[in-house]
Amino acid sequence: MYLFVLLLLVPTTLALWPNPRNVTFGTSSVILSPTFWIHWASTTPAPPDMTAAISRTMAQLYTDNLQRLVVGRANADLQALAYAAELPMLHLEIIGNSEIKSIMAEATCELEYRDESYTLSVPADGTAAMIQANTTLGLFRGLTTFSQLWYSTGGVASTFPYYSFFPGASMIYTIQAPVSVMDTPAYPYRGLLLDTSRNFFPVADIYRTLDAMSDVKINMFHWHITDSQSFPLTVAALPELSQYGAYSAAQTYSLQDVQDIINYAGGRGVDVMMEIDTPGHTASIYESHPEYVACWNFEPWSTYANEPPSGQLRFAVPEVLNFTQQMFASVLSTLPGTLFSTGGDELNINCYVNDTLTQEALSASGQNLSEALSTYVLGTHDTVRASGKTPAVWEEMLLVQNISLGSDTIILVWISSDDALAVADKGYKMVHGPSDYFYLDCGAGEWLGNDTDGNSWCDPFKTWQKAYSFDPLQNLTESQYNLVMGGQQLLWTEQSGSENVDPIVWPRAAASAEVFWTGANGPDGLPRNSSEALARLHDVRYRMVARGINAINLQPEWCALRPGECNLV
Repeated sequence: MYLFVLLLLVPTTLALWPNPRNVTFGTSSVILSPTFWIHWASTTPAPPDMTAAISRTMAQLYTDNLQRLVVGRANADLQALAYAAELPMLHLEIIGNSEIKSIMAEATCELEYRDESYTLSVPADGTAAMIQANTTLGLFRGLTTFSQLWYSTGGVASTFPYYSFFPGASMIYTIQAPVSVMDTPAYPYRGLLLDTSRNFFPVADIYRTLDAMSDVKINMFHWHITDSQSFPLTVAALPELSQYGAYSAAQTYSLQDVQDIINYAGGRGVDVMMEIDTPGHTASIYESHPEYVACWNFEPWSTYANEPPSGQLRFAVPEVLNFTQQMFASVLSTLPGTLFSTGGDELNINCYVNDTLTQEALSASGQNLSEALSTYVLGTHDTVRASGKTPAVWEEMLLVQNISLGSDTIILVWISSDDALAVADKGYKMVHGPSDYFYLDCGAGEWLGNDTDGNSWCDPFKTWQKAYSFDPLQNLTESQYNLVMGGQQLLWTEQSGSENVDPIVWPRAAASAEVFWTGANGPDGLPRNSSEALARLHDVRYRMVARGINAINLQPEWCALRPGECNLV
């Protein structure tokens, strides 16, 4: 019994996610003072989104009401809290002489120039804590880490700083002070793709997803907003696209919706890379512009498309390039970020072989289909660059269609992790999102009808452990390492909607957040490993649930309270 009590008092590793690049901690307990506050230390007023972030952090500290995941929960810590020091405040300080910008402005600048670094110190002696950073974005990342340090003794959680030793009251505490963190991401792109075209997602679902992304320092929302099945995006210059191409008038994203989502994301340190996939995956455009779409709804659809309905833009027709450029220019003018995806995956050549308008256009131009595709893609990329943004494409444009893309183009690797080397050999920057590691929709069975025994094409289910095992530099030479911008997990939504988006994404997608923030080694210098990570990921999941995210359990709670005891032996 005496040994059991001692074990309860031994602190476990800080449950931070993603793991900081460098962190040290002690064994002392600290309680938030009844008058704890977060102090903006600069003489320049805090930008409004920084002020809002401070307010959200204060609310999270007193409403998470999360008890530590140990046997006995908060009761295991009460003895250690009896004589704990009180933390009076947290100072936020911008260092250096750079202009103080909003979190959104810092989060939407070019990838290579985003500064998310910060230092954090939480003393054990009752003196103030401190976060220092070069930017408001760095301070925000530090606040995210700070909010993960704290637990509640339970009882009645208060929305205002208050505690006492009377039964029913809550104390907010940590047991591992002093804490010292020096942190910066290993890769600038840490993303999540959400497809809102196969099935429509209300704005509230996207907000909630952005909240969870921000909590684990995912900084890129890859918004796959249109596809063959529906065109829910309102385009100011071409309103007929969503008017006829959306599932219904209620299932569209208005101009205001898009701006609201962008602003919501930016205030949480998340940039939005919108994708309008062309020239494939565009059957929904037929509803408003049938003259631009070849092989619409041809049967059998599998001959002409990877998914029903078939239908692709007649890219060889000059008017189609003009139309696409007009569409892109209208949308690009509303996007503050610097990345935009023009798609380019799964182009079906059969669609054009017997298409009269395509063949007439090729004859008139003297081009073959490959040359016409190059003219089209490079023309759309000119429009992207004219808006001050960098184009991104799926890997086929480079590896299958062999288009001579501009050297600034970012390649999105999705078919296989083995394809990264071919992209690097051609000298292009890349974002990892291979289906063999990062597809969240795999393993749910076949979604096509009349296929009783069918499986999803990317089976099996991709566990968080599988994603966590990914090496972003595998197969690459050292001279190619700088081409890796980061990576993302992806949810294609043939079988997803409001009802299951939280549990199918979370906490699994947090795995790649740590892969691309922390890098190959943890703060202890040892390689990342899932056994060490599991206890922290449990904590992430429980904290997400406390914040309104319906994240799925990873194990029975018995295992979550006893790290390592449910390992396979």
